[in-house]
Amino acid sequence: MKRAILACAIVAAAAFGGGMALEPALSRFVRSGVTPAVAQEATAQKPRSVKYYRNPMGLPDTSPTPKKDSMGMDYIAVYDDEDTNDGTVRISLGKLQKTGVRSEQVERRVLNVPVRAPGTIEQDERRVSVVSFRFEGFIESVENVTTGQHVHKGQPLMRVYSPAVASAAAEYISVLGAKPASGITSQGIRGARRRLENLGISEQAIAEIERTGEMALSVPWLAPQDGEILERAAVNGMRAAPGAVLFRIADHQVVWVIADIAERDLALISIGQKTSVRPRAYPNRIFNGKVALIYPHMNAQTRTARIRIELPNPDELLRPDMYADVEIATGSQSPVLTVSSSAVIDSGERQLVLLDKGEGRFEPRPVKLGRRGDGRVEITDGL
Repeated sequence: MKRAILACAIVAAAAFGGGMALEPALSRFVRSGVTPAVAQEATAQKPRSVKYYRNPMGLPDTSPTPKKDSMGMDYIAVYDDEDTNDGTVRISLGKLQKTGVRSEQVERRVLNVPVRAPGTIEQDERRVSVVSFRFEGFIESVENVTTGQHVHKGQPLMRVYSPAVASAAAEYISVLGAKPASGITSQGIRGARRRLENLGISEQAIAEIERTGEMALSVPWLAPQDGEILERAAVNGMRAAPGAVLFRIADHQVVWVIADIAERDLALISIGQKTSVRPRAYPNRIFNGKVALIYPHMNAQTRTARIRIELPNPDELLRPDMYADVEIATGSQSPVLTVSSSAVIDSGERQLVLLDKGEGRFEPRPVKLGRRGDGRVEITDGL
């Protein structure tokens, strides 16, 4: 700042909002350095005469008699010894001492503006897979795995028989065992192997065929990923058509939190902002994540926008469809000029702060406001 400016704080806004005169409002502040003896001396002075009454919002309008402005606020009495003709108001030190006025210095701070919203935990749709066949087959037997159970990638889920798989395996065994003179090339071997791969046969099953030179009646079908079984449709002996969902598996090591942000707060949200998520099932636990996506459409009924937060979930405490309370850290990345929120006199159309000029003199100063947070408000112009 080019010069030290002190902003009157705390009560002025409440006093103006209630239509009280400026002098009683300021009499509720306290300034340091005023002793009780000085206060007594000030209050013992002889009664002063009112010179005129001025507009409570600092407008260039005076009245010889008490009156109210258009908002019902009392005009402020200006006494003979307070008329400085410089737009300031002077309050005796005794009244300042008695009524608890205090001033604070304008500060540059990083202004945190938390946005709070309700959220729901959902599974990461990229971590869900289904188990199905690319051929018509028969399930010989299903392993001891059930809905809700955790399985690991490569763990056997069932054994499967299919004429298409048996035919492809027999062809592969034939080309592997053919003599060099038969004209079978490495390209032919790769082609026979690719046919098995295209049917979805696992590398372990193909390696077993290569090792033994034989094809078992059925082949094991393995889990494609780690995760919990969400759905099991496979049963012993059933016939499965191509594409039929036999298992659905989801990995919950990472989950999503979908939060509904009010339309008025949407401008404060950006991708990458840090978030704190408090599941209602674990009110004493806080999970930290970041905003990963702001969905492109609004909810017309609730006037909210959806955002997506990605959370690591190594202990799998977070379960889909849980409710959670979300807090998003928004605000300034660098320090901005701020004052206490209570130091601002806001009429709705005009905002003022009172500058402490020293020796009981206060000057109304119009300001423009920015963001709010942590009990403070950003001043974008006027100070």
